[in-house]
Amino acid sequence: MNKLSDRYPVRRESGFTLVELLLAITLMSILLGLTYSGLRAATRSSEQGEKLLAAGGELRASHQFIRRQLNQMLPLPFAMTDDAEELRVVFEGDARHIKYVAPMPGYLGTGGPQVQLVEIVNGDNGESIVQFSHALLQGFEEEFLYDREPVILLERVDSAGFEFLGKDEEGELTGWTTSWDQPDVLPVAVRLDLAFQEDLNMRWPDLAAGVRIDAQAIQGVLGRAGGRNYEQSIKDLIKGKREGDQ
Repeated sequence: MNKLSDRYPVRRESGFTLVELLLAITLMSILLGLTYSGLRAATRSSEQGEKLLAAGGELRASHQFIRRQLNQMLPLPFAMTDDAEELRVVFEGDARHIKYVAPMPGYLGTGGPQVQLVEIVNGDNGESIVQFSHALLQGFEEEFLYDREPVILLERVDSAGFEFLGKDEEGELTGWTTSWDQPDVLPVAVRLDLAFQEDLNMRWPDLAAGVRIDAQAIQGVLGRAGGRNYEQSIKDLIKGKREGDQ
């Protein structure tokens, strides 16, 4: 007589054991973790790349702006010295700041040439900041430069300083110096040496800008100005008048 089990064979249930299920869940967790880490790293890399591109664009824009403004410096006086000679001041400069007259670009230039101040100041976290201020030359007063908040050109600067190239009494070029002691004369060129903090991984391109305007071209205007106000001198400059012109 056949056994019941032979006549009706027992079927085994198909599926995973508990060990296999736990192993699958563990492997899936590892794969998900690796995928998330990869996506996170890619996102961080993309964000870092975008930040570097943005920072590089700001660096180039600031570099071009400073160079352009220095190229366009004008030998127009914005103050008088306090000594007995009472020289007209057309340029001030030391390692931490420069002050000069130049036109402003675009719609910012309304009103004529402006007194411009580029200075290196200390930031809140110990780094240096390069900032820019300006005010109209006509009726200029020193406090006008601080009526508005300065424009931040460069941040997170590790070290920076201005240098100046001039001429001696014989017209020969002198060496670079960190101070300018001829306020009534524009320097031949101005250089800004600058280094960013290491974590920025950015390099400041060499900047040594020379004055493009021919100072003798407007010497007649300044020489004839005498006691006239700045407004008339500026108008003569814009019209291109020289000494002897009617």
